[in-house]
Amino acid sequence: MKRAPDLSGAFFFVKRKGWREIDRDEFQLTYAIIRGYHLKRKRMLIVFYSFTQQTRVLLKRFVEGLEREGIEVVFERLEPVTPYPFPFKTDFRLAVAMVRTFLRQRMTIHPVSAQCFADWDCVVIAGPTWSYHPSGPVLDFLDRYGQQVCAGKRVIPFISCRSYWRIHYWTLKYYLQKYQAKPLAPIVFVHPIKEPWRFIGLVLQMRGKMVRKEKSWFRKHYPGFGHNKEQGDMAMEEGRRMARRLLTEDD
Repeated sequence: MKRAPDLSGAFFFVKRKGWREIDRDEFQLTYAIIRGYHLKRKRMLIVFYSFTQQTRVLLKRFVEGLEREGIEVVFERLEPVTPYPFPFKTDFRLAVAMVRTFLRQRMTIHPVSAQCFADWDCVVIAGPTWSYHPSGPVLDFLDRYGQQVCAGKRVIPFISCRSYWRIHYWTLKYYLQKYQAKPLAPIVFVHPIKEPWRFIGLVLQMRGKMVRKEKSWFRKHYPGFGHNKEQGDMAMEEGRRMARRLLTEDD
């Protein structure tokens, strides 16, 4: 396949609702599309699990960025056979779940669909960090399907976490390399609130006891659980950047 010309350091102006300046990457992408260098549409599979829906919200914005640049995206949601209850009914049950996830206990998922075994240009494995590690459903997916789905493919870890994500990433990287996949740099989103409020807020959310009064003393320190709007915007930009990378590379 032909390669778009090297336009290092060059800038161009295009007329689109008025003249505006575009950078080298955007010009190369436009040039490649116009000249027909990429006749085959790029396809991405996103395998994900989301317990409190924080990962799902970020992925929605991420996919907006991908689809704006013409990437075909297909979701595969991991569904546990016996999921944890939400919220947890007692502190004891929450504590037991934290210990189990710290020990990387698998959570059996229903069989994945046949679409997972198709030919994909890139695979995203997305999910929350549970007690420093990937979630139980993601670990079960890697054990049972990691070789078939990921071997020989580029795989992007997409991580939503309270604060500590590196062990999560190292675990994913270990399994992906074991299966001869090509792990790329992770996309990581950390809850923006400072400690100890992040941990306190997490426990309250898991127990269904989050303080709801907007003007309460607690909400001054902890405006809300999870990720904020700015991080959603960042996820969309990450999607656009990843799309441009896929579109401007050789097959």
